[in-house]
Amino acid sequence: MSTLEDRQIRDKLSQLRLQHRDLDMAIEALEQAEAQDQLQLRRLKKQKLKLKDEIKILEARLLPDIIA
Repeated sequence: MSTLEDRQIRDKLSQLRLQHRDLDMAIEALEQAEAQDQLQLRRLKKQKLKLKDEIKILEARLLPDIIA
């Protein structure tokens, strides 16, 4: 993997982690609210899980394959 590709993956990871953290805060705020919108809460949690999966895929691309 080239260093340019490596840098692009790291930049994308940084963006995804920021989005993940923002979603976490939004979910927490929605859970704290008196009138909770359960549908919106489920959508945010699903989006957060999708981001987590994308993060794991990109992290795996950065690690070299190790044969045990």
